[in-house]
Amino acid sequence: MKKIFALVLSSVLALSVFAGCAKTEEPAETPAETPVETPAEEPGEEEPAEEAGAIVKVGLGIKTSIGKSKDLTDGAATGQVDSVIVAAGFDKDGKIVSVTIDTAQDKVGFDGEMKLTSDTAVEGKSKLELGDAYGMKGASGIGKEWNEQIEAFGAWMIGKTVEEVKALELVDDVTTNEELTSSVTIKLGGYISALEEAYANAVEVEGAEKVGLGIVTSIAKSKSMEGETMAVAQVDTTVVATALKADGVIAGTVIDVAQTKVEFDKDGKVASDKAAEVKSKAELGDAYGMKGASGIGKEWFEQALSLSEYMVGKTVADVTGMELAENVPTSEDLTSSVTIKVNGYLAALDKAGKNAR
Repeated sequence: MKKIFALVLSSVLALSVFAGCAKTEEPAETPAETPVETPAEEPGEEEPAEEAGAIVKVGLGIKTSIGKSKDLTDGAATGQVDSVIVAAGFDKDGKIVSVTIDTAQDKVGFDGEMKLTSDTAVEGKSKLELGDAYGMKGASGIGKEWNEQIEAFGAWMIGKTVEEVKALELVDDVTTNEELTSSVTIKLGGYISALEEAYANAVEVEGAEKVGLGIVTSIAKSKSMEGETMAVAQVDTTVVATALKADGVIAGTVIDVAQTKVEFDKDGKVASDKAAEVKSKAELGDAYGMKGASGIGKEWFEQALSLSEYMVGKTVADVTGMELAENVPTSEDLTSSVTIKVNGYLAALDKAGKNAR
């Protein structure tokens, strides 16, 4: 009996030792079962490091029309300038990452003697700046103000290429796309054309995360009819698109001005061709004609480009705080390349920085 008990006890002890050995070996297998090889699998997860969707270009597009200007009738005439403006940031595949769409719609009024009735000292406000004050909501079939509709259109653009936006279904310039019909009923052709121009003129930037648009409008150079001098409605729309890094440093800036004149004859009729293409200063290039009168022999677009390049690597506050003498930069970095008055560009840059998204 004792022998049987001893045999049983020996068997139990042997099984216990075996089981114990089996347990002590489990940790040796653990490394093979835990995700120690995860780093070797990470390359498939590193695609975001290529910064797909990051802003690599910033562009500015302006389309200007004087078509809504009106001859003298019932004791009043109007010079109207509509500048449709788009500032956009694009990724390496040409997809839209950031976009701001706006319109500077400015009217210059004259009385029956073609004397100015508009206050030429008042700065104009764009449609986005006017917001609810623009007054479209009441006449809108969907009860949405202009700024609400254009924001919805801009949001729809995000992630699409310019070609995809151009392919949008339109009837009489109004979209029939089911994604937009409940939020956008305004005519879109002009905005799409401005977007196309923004992409065509886009400049390369590095490290940009958002883009802002700034607009400053003046009618101060408009003139009443005086003797042989005919009445002129002049609207100067200064526009800046700027790309900013996460820390607020400027990655790139595009500057332009739509300097538009609506001329009237002695009878108060619009003498300018209302159907003609209106070119901005940048689009005019050498044809703008500043080089001959420039003390440094540089055309307007060359000086604007130098100013833009100077801004890179600085904050908006750094640039807007530059020293000026009669609105001309005094910095040694600019005196040989920029002699134009820059106060309007700095004001537009300040707005662009605040509006960046």
